[in-house]
Amino acid sequence: MENYFKTIDFKRYSSIHIGSQKEVLVINQISDYEDYQIIGRGNNLLISPDCNKKFAILGENFDYIEEKENLIYVGCATSSGKLLTYTRKNNIANLEFLAKLPGNLGGLIKMNAGLKSWEIFNYVHSIKTKDGYIKKEDLDFSYRHTNINTIIYEVVFQKELGFSKKRQDEFVKMRDNQPNIASAGSCFKNPKNDFAGRVIEAVGLKGYRIGDMEFSNTHANFLVNHGNGTFEDAISLINLAKQKVKEQFSIELKEEIIIFN
Repeated sequence: MENYFKTIDFKRYSSIHIGSQKEVLVINQISDYEDYQIIGRGNNLLISPDCNKKFAILGENFDYIEEKENLIYVGCATSSGKLLTYTRKNNIANLEFLAKLPGNLGGLIKMNAGLKSWEIFNYVHSIKTKDGYIKKEDLDFSYRHTNINTIIYEVVFQKELGFSKKRQDEFVKMRDNQPNIASAGSCFKNPKNDFAGRVIEAVGLKGYRIGDMEFSNTHANFLVNHGNGTFEDAISLINLAKQKVKEQFSIELKEEIIIFN
């Protein structure tokens, strides 16, 4: 399949329901797209309606799961839910934490997504970019971070048998304390030896609202949209939290959410 353009309304497409309509490139061929920003399923993005950046998503050619020689090859347009279902059906261990973790594999790898101490990079063998396969040990990654600055087309996992329904249920339970309303997931990375939700609550911002944007009453580190939240209101809340937490705790909160002005 060839590349093509399609119109995406980010107010509907992004999980935080903020943005405007933009032409987006759908990539089905491996090449050099350095002028484009990959956005996956828009689960951790906050995009200004005035942003002029060129956006792209991976197309159908990169939505697959294949097994070869004790390795699992997954196209980066594959959703976390599809991969979780596959591991459950085929009794594959270690990826149970994908339960209720939204997004495509490309985005999850780029930000080393996970839950608490479980990180997707714990189980990665290698990734594929336009330059071919790169082994995990040749990549720089840490908590909720990688230094990958190019498009990831495929991720290769080590295969280990033993899917744990019990562990999957535990992850689902952990995520059930998160708000079930439009948001971009965790707003800030957890500071070292602390929790972003705790410090945001401690400075009095849990449930604090500007317009339709709020630091959720359910979990203070979730910036939620009650319907007509704007980019400006979201940025105001983010800056307010950073300022108050710095004043009270001398902690510099770092966004986990990715912002495009």
